[in-house]
Amino acid sequence: LSALVRDSFLSSRRRHLCIISPRDVYRWRASLDRWPPPSLSDPHSSFCVAPPIASFSSTSVTMDKTDSHLPDLEKSPRAAYSKLDGDVPLQTPEQSFEDSNSLYARLQRWASRFKIETRGIERVPEDERHDDSLLNVGSMWLAANMVISSFAIGVLGKSLFNLGSADAFLVVFFFNIVGILPVCYFSTFGPIFGLRQIVLSRFWYGWHGVKIVALFNVIACLGWSCINVIVGAQVINAVNNDVPGWAGIIIITVCTFIVTLFGYKVVHAYEFWSWIPAFIVFMIVLIEFAVSGAYVHIPMGTGTSEVGSVLSFGVTVFGFATGWTSYAADYTVYQPVNQSKVKVFFSAFTGLIVPLLFTQFLGVAVMTATDESNPDSKYRDGYNEAGAGGLISAVVVGPLGGFGQFCLVILALSIIANNCPNIYSFAITVQVFGEWTRSIPRFVWTLVGSVIYAVVAFPGYSHFESVLENFMNVIGYWMSVYAAIGLTEHFYFRKGYSGYNPADYDKPDKLPHGIAAVFSFCVGIVGAVLGMSQTWYVGPIAKLCGEKPYGGDIGVELAWLFAIVSYLITRPIELHYFGK
Repeated sequence: LSALVRDSFLSSRRRHLCIISPRDVYRWRASLDRWPPPSLSDPHSSFCVAPPIASFSSTSVTMDKTDSHLPDLEKSPRAAYSKLDGDVPLQTPEQSFEDSNSLYARLQRWASRFKIETRGIERVPEDERHDDSLLNVGSMWLAANMVISSFAIGVLGKSLFNLGSADAFLVVFFFNIVGILPVCYFSTFGPIFGLRQIVLSRFWYGWHGVKIVALFNVIACLGWSCINVIVGAQVINAVNNDVPGWAGIIIITVCTFIVTLFGYKVVHAYEFWSWIPAFIVFMIVLIEFAVSGAYVHIPMGTGTSEVGSVLSFGVTVFGFATGWTSYAADYTVYQPVNQSKVKVFFSAFTGLIVPLLFTQFLGVAVMTATDESNPDSKYRDGYNEAGAGGLISAVVVGPLGGFGQFCLVILALSIIANNCPNIYSFAITVQVFGEWTRSIPRFVWTLVGSVIYAVVAFPGYSHFESVLENFMNVIGYWMSVYAAIGLTEHFYFRKGYSGYNPADYDKPDKLPHGIAAVFSFCVGIVGAVLGMSQTWYVGPIAKLCGEKPYGGDIGVELAWLFAIVSYLITRPIELHYFGK
């Protein structure tokens, strides 16, 4: 051990290149038995030492700046060797693929040749964070929400919840604002810590507890992608009835895969521009609909049935808006550490609220034309035949002919921008499940996720509305629990950003056990069950909030409340007994 400390001290100054062999490793381990060490006074030693490794293969390393670790080595002589047994490998696949001949390494080298992002869930070093454009933060969410699936959310106000015009507009406005706040705030974590959102969650849920969150996030990523691709396929079918739904699904899936394959930079570059054609088409829809005079003012309802409908539609809107929460930091990790948190927050806020309000307001307005009081039945017929896509087709194809069909194709392809964050974050999230998932490159998981959601979308194509409404609510429930626990830990227990050591993200012994978080997560889900109102289940508290049989959905509110109260009670107990 004396030789190890001395050699580390000297090699940090001479920056020798050292070759580690199996014999060296065993010799150094044996030196542990010869403690205490002899004098360290010999300044002329030519030995050099490299950091311990998990495997016994020859490895080349360059020593640099080890002086700062000498006190720790002297106080705890076994500290430098605590991971030699391979329990938590120091040399991850991501760090060693340049020289290895494994399948993982060969895939990563191949990816590097084509400029495909090879980084997985490891932290982004500060000297590699060169994306200082705030426009990239805002345009990411601007493009992801300037899509027809957001338009379809507004349509649901009348089609599923029988709301009038004014009340539907108000629900869209207020529930979107509340829903995007967690997304905007968690976006500020990326520049500060350089960690993906799901990896950040380890500081709240622990090393193992975060895998439960990751499972929900994987389902969310694939579920959103499935729903979005169904909407896009409906639009393509509205343009040409000879194109079956499965063909439209495949077209959008393949295009999304190509963009997400290359990773962070290409995703941001695509999102930076892709919102423009979609915005132009939506403006054309708005102008044509205004000129047609087909808007019908539907009066606001009253009584308990109105309360229930407002609450239930609000949960759907909230679920769509807050669905980005578990991805938020993924798209700011390459922002510099000195980037303004306030500017990041408001850039994300603007990028989210503008397209959400614009497209959903438009959906609410156009859907009023399907009311029975409107003598022109083309809007009702279009919606009944092809959902939201058929509704837009009724607005633009008749007056504009072939150009109107071209506009529909543009809207169908806008789904790509909506699905890119889902599939990119899926590939990141799945890597936290274990070493075996981390040893599969990110771009391979991108392919796997694309295949899965496309296959699931095929049978869901003909049952879009019920699938959409039920799924949105479920997503809103779990996401509210996730955000409630994360924000409570951040503000109350860690007292802000200074309460984290980002270097601990891959050290299970430095992370909380997550017992309180997992327990509170389950309690929050119980609250959601008590307050949910679905076609397949109505909670006992939900029945009291509206007209029977469906009442009103307050699952999100109860999930948030139950999770926070439970966490405030159980987290101090966990800290008392475990100290972390």
